[in-house]
Amino acid sequence: MAIRAEEDLLTARHAVRGAAVEAGFGLVDQTRVVTAASELARNTYVHGGGGALTVEHLHGPRRGLRLTFEDQGPGIADLDAALADGYTTGAGLGHGLGGARRLMDEFQVCSEPGRGTRVVVTRWTRA
Repeated sequence: MAIRAEEDLLTARHAVRGAAVEAGFGLVDQTRVVTAASELARNTYVHGGGGALTVEHLHGPRRGLRLTFEDQGPGIADLDAALADGYTTGAGLGHGLGGARRLMDEFQVCSEPGRGTRVVVTRWTRA
């Protein structure tokens, strides 16, 4: 799913909410997943200049949802700083990456200055 315009942020939220419902998440976990996705989609759009979201349903002994956000933007020069609460390069509150990390069960970020950023987050169902 492309994240190229402001409207795509709402489309991404709706898609992730639908996927979370389909995966069997309760309301609280749906909210966690959608909140993390909203933060990461906004980062992809605002800081990465746009990119893409991939939503994967995970099946097997455990069920869950994996979200991958990718952009070809400027990358993150100081990843440790970017993960700290309060760090921002824009007008936001600086809770995006760190907040998403806390809301999800698994969190991976790979960023190279000048080459873009890839963030992969996973939430497992509790059932």
